[in-house]
Amino acid sequence: MKFSRRLLGAALAFLATVTQAKPSAEPDYRSRADVQAFAQTMEAEHGIPAGEILASLAGVERDDQVIRLITPPTRPGVRSWARYRARFIEPVRIREGLAFWETYQTPLRQASQQFGVPEEIILGILGVETIFGRNTGNFTLVSALATLAFDYPPRAELFRKELTNLYLLAREQGVPATQFQGSFAGALGYPQFLPSSVRSFAVDFDGDGHVDLEQSPADAIGSIAHYLKVHGWEAGGPVALRAQLAAEAPAELLAADIVPTFLPDELVRHGVRPAAHEGYPQKAALIELVTPNATSEYWLGYQNFYVITRYNRSSFYAMAVFQLAEALRERRARGAAPSTGTK
Repeated sequence: MKFSRRLLGAALAFLATVTQAKPSAEPDYRSRADVQAFAQTMEAEHGIPAGEILASLAGVERDDQVIRLITPPTRPGVRSWARYRARFIEPVRIREGLAFWETYQTPLRQASQQFGVPEEIILGILGVETIFGRNTGNFTLVSALATLAFDYPPRAELFRKELTNLYLLAREQGVPATQFQGSFAGALGYPQFLPSSVRSFAVDFDGDGHVDLEQSPADAIGSIAHYLKVHGWEAGGPVALRAQLAAEAPAELLAADIVPTFLPDELVRHGVRPAAHEGYPQKAALIELVTPNATSEYWLGYQNFYVITRYNRSSFYAMAVFQLAEALRERRARGAAPSTGTK
């Protein structure tokens, strides 16, 4: 009899585990005091009703994938220029870049003429950022930016600013904020502009009356060129040259990082000169590109190299853009003469 009671008790316990109600879902962002305060601030400072902000967050909860993707690794690997370069200077991007250039040669030429930025540099950024619009991201920006604004303390201030700009952009464009799709970090469209950059630097380059970086390659082309010009691009100026060092790289030069600081005579005094060029009478930075177990590459980075880092503050990024641009320019020059573009 005792055995039967034990069996009955076990059975009842099992039934309780399989029939118990599932725990209620985690409340969405609308219920949080900090989010409600944000919504009230949006209404007070920008005239967007708090209720509209909160309604857009219906069902939006912390996205752990966004947090995982943006959090730096606890044990970062050693940076490698060779590995980084191989991701971007590769056959797919070169093939896609040449095809994109052929298709959109008219807006590329017009943007270059208007803003002074070479066509291949615009293409270099498009290739590195999204493979010419192929990979623009599939995150809902309201969800991604809310997660980073309210659940990622290291950069919460930045992402609250971007969430604010997303709502302002949605109002300006007359579309729901929930409509925007992009990267886990809140960037959107062909050029991966953050909302604040869309509002500040994007241009209607196809002349249809509104800016669309997600569907209009021409708008993306013009917006990238405009962004670089506003940040100090020098039309006709150099970007980077290989450097030759007489001895070990001077720490004083490397300490200046990516900022063009040293005139040619200063570089020469430190044993640094262009490897195969007369150089330019402009200030330059000494750029070191490190690859583990290999000799570092050294380059002279001029003002235009620095301007590319305003897009992404990384010497690896700027050099990848530059070298992809050079690869595309050289391949196009070697190929057949382009046909007359119609787009």
